Amino acid sequence: MHLQEIAEHIKERRKALGISQEDLASLSDVSLRTIKAIESNKGNPTLQTLYDLANVLGMELKLVIKQLNA
Repeated sequence: MHLQEIAEHIKERRKALGISQEDLASLSDVSLRTIKAIESNKGNPTLQTLYDLANVLGMELKLVIKQLNA
């Protein structure tokens, strides 16, 4: 899953729960600026930030590491 897809899932879930960006920022301890950047696909969030948002939104974060052949 690409970052754009993750951003869309976060935004959709937030809206489905009726949570504003401001509320999500407060509940997750992630800045409003960061949330806006993520949702507009302009941010590059850390794994910790994604975990914090997923935790508040009741989402599961899975990490898949892909091995590339050199």
